[in-house]
This record gives sequence, C-alpha cells and structure tokens, in this order.
Amino acid sequence: MGYLIMKLLHILFVVLFLGNIITAVFWKRHADNSKDPSIIGHTIKGIMKADRYFTMPGVIGLAIFGFAAQGMFPWSITTGWILWSIILFVISGAVFMGRVVPIQKKLIALTASSDFNQAEYQALSKQWDLWGTIATVAPLIAVILMVLKVPH
Repeated sequence: MGYLIMKLLHILFVVLFLGNIITAVFWKRHADNSKDPSIIGHTIKGIMKADRYFTMPGVIGLAIFGFAAQGMFPWSITTGWILWSIILFVISGAVFMGRVVPIQKKLIALTASSDFNQAEYQALSKQWDLWGTIATVAPLIAVILMVLKVPH
C-alpha cells in the first residue's frame, strides 16, 4: 500500500508540474498577441508567480515521492527508464533555471520600459520559445518513459 500511495503522490505532483509549465506557453502567447507591453509584462510576472506556487512545489513533490516509490520497489535507480527520466528532469530544471528564468526577467524589464522595443522583445521571446520548449519536452519524454517503462 505504501508504494501505491507514493506512486499516486508522485503522479499528482507530475500533473501539477507539467500542467503549469504547459499552460505558461498558452498564457504567454495569448499576451504576445495583444502586442501591449503592460499586458505582456503582467502575464510574464504571473507566469513567474505560478512557477513559485505550482512548478517549484511540483518539482519538489515529484522528486520526493518518485524516489520514495522507487525505494519501495525492486527497481534500481540505474534502471533505464528511471535513470533517463531523472536525466531529462535535471536537463529540464537546468534549462529552466539557466535560460528560461533569466530571459523572463529580461522580457519583464523590456515591457516595463517606456521605450518598448518590439524587435528586441521578439528576439528574446524566440529564445524563450526555444529554451522553454526544451524545458517542457524533456519532462514530457520522461513521462512517456515512465508510463511505458522503456528499458533503455
């Protein structure tokens, strides 16, 4: 029973984590379509706040309960689908913290400027799209590996 509870909590935190990072893309695109710097800046601030309230607790919870579940079952951490899922999760976190967050801060600064430069914003926004895609696709692949238990 303990393993099933750990697995359930792990999955719930995965949903919280992935749900938030996926919806961030929707809200940023929605704000970008307005072409209004104040709406865009407000939205990106909201995305960053949602990361603090949902993404970060999701990261912590899914890691805690994932490792707890793994420890209760006879799978080694070096089992292919577990190891690669962890690697992808770490890649996602590194890209998020190292690239996405700094870009978001720059985007907010641009939108707060009285001299909003749309071309500069678009260039940074494309970087956000690229790095955000990597940070989102990596854990999605991890979910596929975990659900299908791909051995290698």
